[in-house]
Amino acid sequence: MPTLNKGGAGGNLGVDFVAKSAGDGYTIGLQTVSLAINPGLTPKMPYDTLKDLAPIGMIASSQHVLVTGANFPAKDLAELVKMAKAKPGSLSYGSAGPGSTFHMSAELLKAVAGISVLHIPYRGGGPALIDTISGQVDMSFPVLAAAVPHIQAGKLKALGVTGTKRSPLLPNVPTIAEAGVPKYSFETWFMLFAPASTPKPIIDKLNAGLRQVLESPAVKERMAKDGFEATPSTPAEARVRLEKELLMWAKLTKERGITAE
Repeated sequence: MPTLNKGGAGGNLGVDFVAKSAGDGYTIGLQTVSLAINPGLTPKMPYDTLKDLAPIGMIASSQHVLVTGANFPAKDLAELVKMAKAKPGSLSYGSAGPGSTFHMSAELLKAVAGISVLHIPYRGGGPALIDTISGQVDMSFPVLAAAVPHIQAGKLKALGVTGTKRSPLLPNVPTIAEAGVPKYSFETWFMLFAPASTPKPIIDKLNAGLRQVLESPAVKERMAKDGFEATPSTPAEARVRLEKELLMWAKLTKERGITAE
């Protein structure tokens, strides 16, 4: 299958390309949770997520992890929240840039925990992680695969993973909900989709092929090594999740005045 990487605008250009393609089953798209986040960040979207796209199915999900430098004074999330509430705006977190999953996972924590932490955007997750290790910023929310080697080397302190259950890569690290912010949950997911004009029989055939791949033990094992969990679904289940998260992120971005700039 030829792959066309159309980057730019947080993935919006690639999604728009798929949305405006023929619904013949030969042009399909893959996007992350940004598919649900971006409409809340961008006032004028080039497409309507629900009207112009037909979800084929979920592919996988992965977690981020809240980390601090090894010498950061808080030993756990409860202490970090206490510090943030005692001196609002005194702590900082680094992200991979405005609108990134690093950014939005942190903004969700700020909203749910009721804390004020300064956002320092970087040009990518790598520089943000490096400055977290050095203490230039107090914390960040990297993906598991990027953070685990530094955590194991003692360069970073893991205070909580963002999902609803602990990660096999960090079994001794609690979820953020376990660690004291019970209503918090964030996952980066991946979805396959087609133009809305694609006939249902084609969508169903593509979904069947996707589910067959995701049920493969070899595929599951390869994903797990990088902190991903295969999450096969029906097209209807994928649409329900997309609808739910579109509403959630639209509400959060509006309330907190978050944009892609």
